[in-house]
Amino acid sequence: MKRRTRPKQHPNYEKAPLSRRRFLGRILGAAGVGGALSYAALAPEGWPGSLRDGTGLRSRPKFKPLRIGDFRVERPSTGAEIAVAHGPTPENRLRKALDAVGGLAHYVRPGDIVLVKPNVAFDRSPNLGATTNPEVLEALIRMLLVDCRAQEVRVADNPIESPSDCFRKSGIQRAVEQAGGRVYLPDDNAFRTLNTPGAVLIENWSFFYRPLTNVDKVIGVAPVKDHNLCGASMGIKNWYGLLGGRRNQFHQDIHTIVADLSIMLTPTLTILDGSKILMKNGPTGGDPSNVKEGQTLLAGTDPVALDAWAFEHLLERGSLVPEYLRKAEARGSGRIDYRGRIREVA
Repeated sequence: MKRRTRPKQHPNYEKAPLSRRRFLGRILGAAGVGGALSYAALAPEGWPGSLRDGTGLRSRPKFKPLRIGDFRVERPSTGAEIAVAHGPTPENRLRKALDAVGGLAHYVRPGDIVLVKPNVAFDRSPNLGATTNPEVLEALIRMLLVDCRAQEVRVADNPIESPSDCFRKSGIQRAVEQAGGRVYLPDDNAFRTLNTPGAVLIENWSFFYRPLTNVDKVIGVAPVKDHNLCGASMGIKNWYGLLGGRRNQFHQDIHTIVADLSIMLTPTLTILDGSKILMKNGPTGGDPSNVKEGQTLLAGTDPVALDAWAFEHLLERGSLVPEYLRKAEARGSGRIDYRGRIREVA
């Protein structure tokens, strides 16, 4: 092994002599730095430049609140606030409803990045009504990419059960891939703390934020189904699937958390899928005899009114709406009274 040799000094190198002036300058500079450090360490807390932190609060990381933008788009004068469409196929109903509210191309422009939020909470097949109909979702993604020329369509949810199993069993994974969309599954790095001013239970809470990065428009697509705690799970309750953390604790105050969700995110459009309506034993279902064929789809810009109409007409529960809708209305999220604001197309 060859022995390493130290490089030779350059033959013309000469060490410059240190003059008295330069020596004194260095001494004074060192003294100045030492004095500044001594002041910062010894000065009373609250003095300018003091590093003292008797309580330890100054060294605590500062919380920078994450806020979500408002994704609403002004409705055209010819479009209804709420549209109810009946038709033979999911795509037929979807197109009719969207045309009645002004057309999807009015709300989504070429180059937009769109997040579509279905309900994929459970490991269930589509015929059980516990998750969003994959045919509706596939048709919507195709319309966004082809008709509206969206740059990208993302589909995301944070299921209660295994995310990969839920997306596969519900048929959502296949529908998204066939239509050209992209599925975002949750992981530990996909969440950030979201600040929702005015929220009671989730003012600062873990939120599935990664799919919303640089997003221009947000569309919720939810099934209409029974819920054993709050009476119904529809458009507003669908946003529960973007929460992280120990969210099951909110079941003790279910109506307040759903009302919080109504101000957490303001979507561009809300779509209620009444293809398979889970009439009882919701939200999980499991028995096909609990499912009613609806052949109905709703779309609109007022999620409170949409939920109120579906609760009364699709779930057949009458006009006494769940408490969370009254709380959401009180927070300015929409109006329960849909009369005079609805357009039905057949």
